[in-house]
Amino acid sequence: MKKLVLLLVIAVSCNGFAQKMKDSILSKKLDKYRQLSVSLPKSYNKDAKKTYPLLFLLDGDYLFEPFQGALSYGNYWDDLPEVIIVGLDQNRDNERADDCTFDDSTGLPEGKGESFFEFIGGELIPFLQNKYRISPFKIIAGHDVTAGYMNLFLYKDNPLFNAYISLSPELATEMEVRVAERLATFKQNIFYYQSSADGDIKKMRAKITTLDENIKAVTNPNLNYKYDDFKGASHYSLVLYSIPSALYQFFASYQPISTSEFQEKIVKLESGYVDYLKNKYDVLEKALGIKMSIRLNDFKAIEAAILKNKAYGEFEQLAQLSRKMYPKSMLGDYHLAMYYENTGDIKNAVKYYQNGFQMQEIGDLTKDMMLGKADELRGQIKKK
Repeated sequence: MKKLVLLLVIAVSCNGFAQKMKDSILSKKLDKYRQLSVSLPKSYNKDAKKTYPLLFLLDGDYLFEPFQGALSYGNYWDDLPEVIIVGLDQNRDNERADDCTFDDSTGLPEGKGESFFEFIGGELIPFLQNKYRISPFKIIAGHDVTAGYMNLFLYKDNPLFNAYISLSPELATEMEVRVAERLATFKQNIFYYQSSADGDIKKMRAKITTLDENIKAVTNPNLNYKYDDFKGASHYSLVLYSIPSALYQFFASYQPISTSEFQEKIVKLESGYVDYLKNKYDVLEKALGIKMSIRLNDFKAIEAAILKNKAYGEFEQLAQLSRKMYPKSMLGDYHLAMYYENTGDIKNAVKYYQNGFQMQEIGDLTKDMMLGKADELRGQIKKK
């Protein structure tokens, strides 16, 4: 399975995103221009009010394409949302080493490393927020030394980022303790992913393992954490395994209702199927800042659960929700017709099937189907 995901990430074209653009910012903190790579979603120019999560990549010169490919593939199947991707080039004039300068005794940035920290928080992120339509949900990612460095943003009282993708981090002094302690304090949703591999750099694995153990001991309900320790991967190849794993972890609530979710969670409920659907999309908006209409297939999943458990009364609630989501479509009338048909009120069922004929078709609901159901039920009335 892992090999399949890896091959798909490598092979996929970037059809879900615009082409990579180059941008730059003049930093007063660093007294130089810094180069950026930017990719905007294809839908970016279709809705001037829509905002998108930000994925900010340290080591953008080599992490940009793998992340863009994974996101493009996931978005094609509607498993991952559209995001704005910004990669910072750190592979010029030894910038990477300068950017991540630490004080060995304190584990905090010093010199150029401190200036770089202030550049990201005080210059770069405000620059991006002013130029692009970025939602409140922001992800940062890095590899080895930059993965360790990005943990510094967790130390702030109000961190810039909501989610962290730490790929084989080179951890500074006491970071394996401090990061876990900090994650335990968050009152809002915080997402953290880290990875290593059996072929990773040995001197780094001990601290990574300790940090994993410390984070797993944290009982904060607001923490969403995952650690991958890949078998048969190296310090470099683990990146391609990690990227889809991290993205699918962070955006799990975005994904459509799957067969396993339906069978293991929804259909086992005694009631509250419509509430489950509402909560799924409420979580998506509150945790990830993504507001979207409920997918038609998710409505169909709830329909199936209601029918399977004979909870026909919930079709009324479902009708209210479907009318709110798709007011011009026949979906609301269809759900009301389903309510009346399954509760034995055939006359009202016929009425709402007929009403639906006047509305717009949606999915597999057609005018012919609505009229056909109305005629079928009229036949039952005549026989009686």
